[in-house]
Amino acid sequence: MRILIDIARQELELFAADGTSIRRYSVSTASNGVGERLGSGCTPRGRHRIRARIGTGAPFGAVFRGRRPTGEIWTPEFAAARPGCDWILSRILWLCGEEPGFNRGGQFDTMRRYIYIHGTGEDQPMGKPGSHGCIRMRNDNVIELFDLVNVGTPVEIVG
Repeated sequence: MRILIDIARQELELFAADGTSIRRYSVSTASNGVGERLGSGCTPRGRHRIRARIGTGAPFGAVFRGRRPTGEIWTPEFAAARPGCDWILSRILWLCGEEPGFNRGGQFDTMRRYIYIHGTGEDQPMGKPGSHGCIRMRNDNVIELFDLVNVGTPVEIVG
């Protein structure tokens, strides 16, 4: 398996080992565009891999803070009472850069920037930038993807 995230198309595509496309999802990447620098709020480009899978068995819409479930479940009413949050929901695929000096190490470290593929509130649009750097997906889509990939799965982010 491998994942390709196309920032221009706001799309994530999952490929089988033989190169066959098996899933395609609409996503939302950073509203600040692309970039690798710590604190930029941008989505990093280049070769990555899944470093950790977090949330196995968590309920649909489970809220995570600091990569830990809070016990809360996202609903529109829950979100309305807490405006302005960039929700991390349902599952987390934590990315690690594979290119030293570009997306790994120092001020350009994807993992140190806590860049994830994760679920988001159903009120958030897909197909257009809107995140703080992560790759947001619909909760049902991120759960499906989570169940198909393993730690170490290559992730290429282009844009």
